[in-house]
Amino acid sequence: MFNKRIIIVMILAAALLQPLTAQQVTKTGTTAAKFLSVGIGPRANAMGGAYTSIANDATAMYWNPAGIANVGEVQAVFTYTKMFADINVNYFGIILPAGEIGTFGLNVTALNIGDMDVTTEYYPEGTGETFSAGSYAFGLTFSRYITQDFSVGINVKYIREDIFNSSAQGIGFDVGTVFNTPFYGLKFASSISNYGSKMQISGDDLLVRHDPDEQRSGNNQTIDAFYSTDEYELPLRLQIGISREFQFLEEHKLTLAVDAIHPNDNNQWVNVGGEIALFNNLISFRGGYKTLFLDDSQEGLTLGAGIKYDGLGFFKIAVDYSYQKFEFLDNIHSFGVSLSF
Repeated sequence: MFNKRIIIVMILAAALLQPLTAQQVTKTGTTAAKFLSVGIGPRANAMGGAYTSIANDATAMYWNPAGIANVGEVQAVFTYTKMFADINVNYFGIILPAGEIGTFGLNVTALNIGDMDVTTEYYPEGTGETFSAGSYAFGLTFSRYITQDFSVGINVKYIREDIFNSSAQGIGFDVGTVFNTPFYGLKFASSISNYGSKMQISGDDLLVRHDPDEQRSGNNQTIDAFYSTDEYELPLRLQIGISREFQFLEEHKLTLAVDAIHPNDNNQWVNVGGEIALFNNLISFRGGYKTLFLDDSQEGLTLGAGIKYDGLGFFKIAVDYSYQKFEFLDNIHSFGVSLSF
């Protein structure tokens, strides 16, 4: 039995670490709601996004909903990610344990772009009007342990994208599992994110005046019509991860993690990350690398740190920060605050 387990682990590791550089059509830029691919939480981002098997806080509802089964207290988290071009992503999540029933969670993700000038072919410098655009996801999560070492979770979310007077909306599902294996202290996890309906934009901005037959004189040249838009899939993502914790000097531990990612709008890649937690998680230092084996990758090194303090009586507080390096765009900074009761 032990030998069979070793063989299974070797097969899984080979699948995760095999070169992922096969030439194929990447379908880059062919999905809607791309904001759903922006990593949530400074701890996860600092570890290179290798978080599927580690996720054990309110941001797990993004990475792997099965992870919230590990949270035994009420926890709320708010994160802010400052991106390039004045784009920012905000996330709020709250976890509510319900004993033997399981664990429930609520989460909101909002990407804001800010106001922009309305331009036309006749007014390329602007008409004096402004418009805004944004993307939003509202999720409900449930997770529980099926056995002592195996948990499952699901996140159901309503997704909406707005631009000026038009919008698109859809429903998405995230499903995940976490397995505490009986050998070598390994954790194995998998998640499928953003499986759901296609999105199609509609609204008043698509309303036009149309001449059905420009060759015929005397016909009605101002018939109201709407432009027809295509439907686009959500950015579906399969993520498989392995991690292990190493305890040393009683109060300190090292965590290493590897994730393999297979999206529907790009080639596959691998994320790696690690965390050193000192003095019973009081101070943590993190690092990682994103998109290994991905051709023309724009991402790479990630770094971060966090402080967690539980000497406040009835609640605990944690503050985290992460830095993500980009090749040509501005680097990304993430901040997060979590409270546990």
